[in-house]
Amino acid sequence: MNTKNQLYNYILEIADDSLILGQRLSEWCGHGPILEEDIALTNIALDFIGQANNLYEYAATLSENKITPDQLAFLRVDNDFKNALLVEQPNRDFAYTLARQFYFDAFRKLFFEKLIDSKDEQLSAIAEKSLKETKYHLKHSSEWIIRLGDGTEESHNRIQTAIDFLWKYTNELFEDNQAYTEILDLELGISVSALKSTWLEYVHSILTEATLTIPNSPFSQTGGRKGIHTEHLGYLLAEMQYMQRAYPNSTW
Repeated sequence: MNTKNQLYNYILEIADDSLILGQRLSEWCGHGPILEEDIALTNIALDFIGQANNLYEYAATLSENKITPDQLAFLRVDNDFKNALLVEQPNRDFAYTLARQFYFDAFRKLFFEKLIDSKDEQLSAIAEKSLKETKYHLKHSSEWIIRLGDGTEESHNRIQTAIDFLWKYTNELFEDNQAYTEILDLELGISVSALKSTWLEYVHSILTEATLTIPNSPFSQTGGRKGIHTEHLGYLLAEMQYMQRAYPNSTW
């Protein structure tokens, strides 16, 4: 795989994370627990979809085939997606949504902070723009983790259950893909494994403030970066891609 192809696939990982999580969050539109939170989650979903669009546009210029951003989003099958398993997990309830968001936001902030230093100017610019949004996302999810954890007995138990359940999907965020050696050597991308210790420190500090127990299970479930997904992604894509597949090349 040459450097251009490595960069193309590397960008798809970042874009797929944003698109799939944006789609998940969009499911809350009209169903939020309170009006303000309904609007907040919808806006965050739009942020992620905007990030995905910027990244897909760049990836399309690197593709060896003539492909559009819409085709990357709507015409790939589940095994072609490179998103982490964490972001495809279903919402279940508000606690699961916030726990998933908190884990990912804490990772994404560190990721974009480092990706700004990429020697690829366009990727650096996307990271810089996305970081501004991600800082808000992390503030929002962190505050909710504390609010639920240090709230009522019911809210504490629900968020603890979600924190424990989703923990097994977090390690995948920090697995370096050996297929990207060239772009890492050229400082076009970053090593995610180097982010884990800082991520753990932040997550532990918030969970401690929230009076929550920090998970210590060593079990880790991975595979998303290689196209091996949970059953949840197929259902998500079936809904997200329906219109484009039912009416190919349709436009407004």
